[in-house]
Amino acid sequence: MSDREGERLGRIMALVLRHAPEKFGLEMDLNGWVNASDFAVAVQNKNRRMHWIRPHHFQAITQVDEKGRYELKGGMVRATYAHSVDIELDLPTNDLPDIAFFPVERGAEAEVLGMGLLPGNRRHVHLSRTFEGAWEAGSVHHDQPVIIEVDCIRAVADGYVFYRAGHRVILVEEVPPVYIGVVGDDDGRYEDARAAAAEEE
Repeated sequence: MSDREGERLGRIMALVLRHAPEKFGLEMDLNGWVNASDFAVAVQNKNRRMHWIRPHHFQAITQVDEKGRYELKGGMVRATYAHSVDIELDLPTNDLPDIAFFPVERGAEAEVLGMGLLPGNRRHVHLSRTFEGAWEAGSVHHDQPVIIEVDCIRAVADGYVFYRAGHRVILVEEVPPVYIGVVGDDDGRYEDARAAAAEEE
């Protein structure tokens, strides 16, 4: 599988496993799993140029994905986060960070501090395990994102359920303002994140 073919298959996996399994005539179970063999046949039927797709190609995408966006087990495949379809997560709830992070557009801090974090068009709020991960995610949409801290310890103690999704993401239905703080501009992690981003360019 070439890099280009892998990218194309990754886009199809995102569409089907996160948003629209029905577009490929597939059934998704309550926890977001789709039969990998059925998925491969559906891809072949939908796009004849992808007649070569087999279930092991989903495994290949899963293994090389650094973010852990997909999971393959027992002949079934699913996305671990970023769903817009209504599913019930059965992801791990242990080994959570004490603090998780979320990027917002500069100037939006006051609104977030007043309303908390809500999922928008997704099923859950997607938090990052690290400051750097939040900066990276936020930089895709905002020039200089501001990073919000979420006190996971207090929120869990008060009954909120957080899920580990993939390698870097923490999911939660919402985060009320009481568990939120803004990382100030004088925090050295901003400069570290900017320097790391500059090195990658």
